[in-house]
Formats: sequence, structure tokens, C-alpha cells
Amino acid sequence: MIRAKQLATGEERPWAGETTGVWVDAQEPTPEELARLRAAFPLNRLALEDALERGHWSRAEQYPEHGFITVRSFAHPEEPDEFTERLSVFIFAQAVLTHSYAGTRALRAVWELVGRETVNSPQEVTYELLDHTADTFFTAADALEVRVDALEEQVFLNARVNPVEAVFELKHHVSQARRLATDAREAAALLGRHALGSPAELVRYRDVQDSFTRGTSRFEGLRDLLTSLLDLHLGLQSQRMNEVMRTLTAVSVIFLPLTFLAGVWGMNFEHMPELAARYGYAFAWASFLLIGGLLAASFKRRGWW
Repeated sequence: MIRAKQLATGEERPWAGETTGVWVDAQEPTPEELARLRAAFPLNRLALEDALERGHWSRAEQYPEHGFITVRSFAHPEEPDEFTERLSVFIFAQAVLTHSYAGTRALRAVWELVGRETVNSPQEVTYELLDHTADTFFTAADALEVRVDALEEQVFLNARVNPVEAVFELKHHVSQARRLATDAREAAALLGRHALGSPAELVRYRDVQDSFTRGTSRFEGLRDLLTSLLDLHLGLQSQRMNEVMRTLTAVSVIFLPLTFLAGVWGMNFEHMPELAARYGYAFAWASFLLIGGLLAASFKRRGWW
């Protein structure tokens, strides 16, 4: 599918081969449509190959024929998952050509802005597309932060929760997001250094680069937070294990003198005064209870049990 909009007015019309003052958007073009685009625009072969290759990473280049940038972002930033989308932009002096396989969130948002006072040139369209793409990373960072905060709360409130699997799943998503944002940042930086245009136009690309940099920083912070959360969980588990061991040790110490007394009185010597005592059995139990109670009270007072 190929559609077009006049940059000056925002009027949408079927593309009739115009190459001046127009934004042409191609979404999964057929071979015939691709041939029309190549006949109308001087598309660099390497740039076109990058745009058509599925799964290509973010990159940018200034070719003799035009500027070019392709960026990858999350398809569902509200719930970051494995699905990504990619948008390729060919930047000409008087026109802009975009290519994608099913459109992107940024493209759909910017398409409605064309023709307004601040979005009526190829450089402005490119800037808005990159800026809205950067916004998807902030949306993804917000969603991941909510999930990390919820997991952190579970670790503190429920001792039986094992967050290891959830932590590694989140770290996988955060690492993917950081990689996407970093690649987009490098592409925007390269476009800002080598693209053709006035200083006022090129400064926009540096602004977009800063947005991608801030997105990358947020993902790095989330990765560090997840690492700290995992360390915290292991520390809490170690602390709980120490508490269990301390309790078991206290119980063992309480029974140690009782075991000693039971062993002494259980010896089968012929002359043992306690064996003939009328209240020897009651005395033995009283000794057990007194010694055990005193030790338990002492450990309780010291917080060992």
C-alpha cells in the first residue's frame, strides 16, 4: 500500500508519482509498487536493502542521494514483550519517503500532524517520527517500572514469594529495551552529524538523540534495580535461614542439659541414691522443666528465639 500527503497542506491523496513537497508512505509494498517508488525516487541500493530486510537493527547513513535512518521500537510499549516494529525513513531535499511492514505507532501519530505549522518539511517529519519513537521507549520504561515496583513489594511483604524467575524475565525485557534504545540513539547521533540541512534543522536530531539517551539511562537504572532486588531476595533468604538456625540452636541448647541429666539418671549402677527416692521421678521432671524454662526465658529475653 502506498499513500501520500502534501507537506504544505496535509491533504491526503493517492500517490501519483510526486517527488516534491510530499510525504510518501509505503507499507509492505508489492513488487510493482516498489518498482514505482524506485522509478520516482533515486533510492540508494544499500538503504533500500536495509529497509526491506526484516529484523534489521537501527542504523542511519547519509548517502549521496538522500539521508536514511531505520529505527526499531516496541510494538506494544504499554506491555513490553518480544514484538517490535521498524520504520525506515528516506530523507530527500523536498520529500520524505517512509517504509514499514504494518505501520508503527509513531507513524500513525505523526501522519495526523502533517500540514500543521511545525510539521511541513522532510526534516520536521523525520524529527517528529523519531521523537514519537523515543516516546514509546519512555512508555515501555514506565510499564517496566510498575512491574518492578510490584515485584519489589511482593518480595518485602510475602516471604514465600520466589522472584527469581520473574526477575530474570524482567531483566530480559529490560536488556532488549536498552539494546533497542541504544541502537536508536546511535542512529540518531549519526544522522545528526552527517545529515544535510541547516543548523536549526540538524539540532532537532540532537534533541532526539538526547531523548533516546534518557530512555537508555532509565533502562540501565531498571537493570541495576533488578540486580539489587535479586541480591535483596538472596539476603532476605539468608537472614531467614539464619533465624531458623538460631531457633534450632536455642532448642538444642535447651535440651542439652536435659539430655545430660536423663543420661546420668539412666545409668544402671546398683548404688544410686536417687533411684530409691520416693519422689525421684517427680524431682527429675521438675528439674527438666525448671532448667528448660529458665533457658527458654533467657533466650527469649535476649531475642535469640
